[in-house]
Amino acid sequence: MTSLDPVFDKDGVRLTVDDAVATVTLTNPAKRNAQSPALWRALTEAGRALPGSVRVVVLRGEGKSFSAGLDRQAFAPEGFDGEPSFLDMARGPEAGLDATIAEYQEAFTWWRRNDIVSVAAVQGHAIGAGFQLALACDLRIVAEDVQFAMRETSLGLVPDLTGTHPLVHLVGYARALEICATGRFVHAEEAERTGLANLVVPADQLEAAAADLAAALLAAPRDAVVETKALLSGAVSRSYEEQRIAERAAQGRRLRDLAGLAD
Repeated sequence: MTSLDPVFDKDGVRLTVDDAVATVTLTNPAKRNAQSPALWRALTEAGRALPGSVRVVVLRGEGKSFSAGLDRQAFAPEGFDGEPSFLDMARGPEAGLDATIAEYQEAFTWWRRNDIVSVAAVQGHAIGAGFQLALACDLRIVAEDVQFAMRETSLGLVPDLTGTHPLVHLVGYARALEICATGRFVHAEEAERTGLANLVVPADQLEAAAADLAAALLAAPRDAVVETKALLSGAVSRSYEEQRIAERAAQGRRLRDLAGLAD
């Protein structure tokens, strides 16, 4: 599928596809791409709508900020139009609240699928849910003006949109705890030094840098990248010996596939 026309464009999310590269864009710069349940449902739909030809997904936000986090209207008594407020949800059954949060989390989980590599191009504010959305991706390119912060704890909440696992994996438990508990900003230099960012570029070069990385990711054969991603992502939970076995199994599959192609 080759088209720069949107696959869909609604609720603050636009999905476009150009051959093997899809771009998911947050499209509400007037509100610094603040997030809502409708936006999360649109992000989930974006993942489901990806054609099988897509190998790389670039996530970006329009305007000066990637995403300033959850729209505070969620905590207003009236909530969003057509949506229960978070306060009303909290008063309901515990099982219902858990199911609702699980539904919200789906917007953040598909970015780690083995069949794609996801790249977040992050500028300006990436706060709370915005930080967690950037963390949901495999890779992050950031502008020099980036400001990451996990503000949930400061509001009496916890990060619950899948960001805690990748944050601890990237920067370690002690630094992750300090970042979350204090709610402080993490700027570009620290992000690159600690592994939150793969690359820091001037803001006006962010789009080009993401395109260059996407092209580089497409250079290797797709099956090899898929197998390698699965191998690396599983290494976190495997022992050294288990990882050796997984490497052998993955390489065996690749060699058998190559041998079949050579016949």
